[in-house]
Amino acid sequence: MNDRRTEKPLTVARIQMLWMGNLFLTIFLVSVVILSIWLVNRLLDDGFKETFLSLWYPILMIVILENLLFWGGIILVYVTSVQLGLKMRIIGIACGMIPVVHIIVLIMIISITGREARFEKAKMKLDEQRSAQQICRTKYPILMVHGVFFRDMKHLNYWGRVPAELEKNGATIYYGNHQSALSVENSAKELALRIKNIVEETGCEKVNIIAHSKGGLDTKFAVAALGVSPYVASITTVNTPHKGCEFADFLLGKAPAGLRDKVAAAYNGTFKKLGDTTPSFIDAVTDLTASRATEISGYIDQFDFKGAGVYTQSIGSWMKKATSGAFPLNMSYSFVNKFDGPNDGLVGEPSFHWGEHYTFLENKKKRGISHADMIDLSRENIAGFDIREFYVQLVAGLKERGL
Repeated sequence: MNDRRTEKPLTVARIQMLWMGNLFLTIFLVSVVILSIWLVNRLLDDGFKETFLSLWYPILMIVILENLLFWGGIILVYVTSVQLGLKMRIIGIACGMIPVVHIIVLIMIISITGREARFEKAKMKLDEQRSAQQICRTKYPILMVHGVFFRDMKHLNYWGRVPAELEKNGATIYYGNHQSALSVENSAKELALRIKNIVEETGCEKVNIIAHSKGGLDTKFAVAALGVSPYVASITTVNTPHKGCEFADFLLGKAPAGLRDKVAAAYNGTFKKLGDTTPSFIDAVTDLTASRATEISGYIDQFDFKGAGVYTQSIGSWMKKATSGAFPLNMSYSFVNKFDGPNDGLVGEPSFHWGEHYTFLENKKKRGISHADMIDLSRENIAGFDIREFYVQLVAGLKERGL
């Protein structure tokens, strides 16, 4: 019954092609610079006519070889690179014929793809070295629970490259499969049913739950109020607004009723087409307000999770600055900061705390860690923070606890 929704892992062949493409472009750039200097010197010494008559054939061969190097390299990196991104690919095409600028852009492409190739080769080597240890083979399988406004999809994993990395290291993964936007209580009902089904169909006895954002509230409610605590070994919430979001109270209070209804109708209609049966935009957003989330948490946290044998922990992160996140979190960061203080682009740091153990992630580099980064949404290799390895060590920690 193991859900096969992990994205196709980077293969050895793909990394080799990326490395080869990067090498071709590097050789092209260096050789073009050297040959250009040499050719200019010959032209200055012998003149154009003499140089052309004596060197036309070697020059023709060089032009052909340089074209093969460039186009071979650029095609390989465009096809195989993840980190290059759509923006850089477009810039590369747009600037290809602009003198000097195209050299600068080419250097950027070589730099990005070179770092990616080195990073992925190092990760592959690490996974090979510890393969026999199966450090993520926990006693109970992992149930990964998505946040609001997303669905678990077969070909676009909410958790990015993380599940594939966990499986490589021995983990068994399942997904919540609940609707994208419901009240906390209704989402919890769907999760409770999902948990029972997994346990009944696989005989695994319990699951370890890793829940992102609102998924953490949904999970807590399911365990505390819907009778599934005997089937849950641990709960790890990731950037969950346990105390809600102050900015959500402000927006709901200020937004005209007509606008709210139009947005809700558009959202609900769209996600019904994507597979939801009874999505409710307004119910989901309302339960994320500070006033409502505090009320829900006050009720839920009366439950003795530890006494029920459920290990609990929470994780949070922050962006440091607006430019640490991609759109729309780069736009929301400053706004959220006015209401909730230091935040991940959506949730304020004080709202992350919950459970027996709390981990707050701060990147030592300039780049912060956003709400979306915590689920590898952009599939970006962030300098100073390896999201895939973070989850590997997180699950390895559960294994060490005997869970």
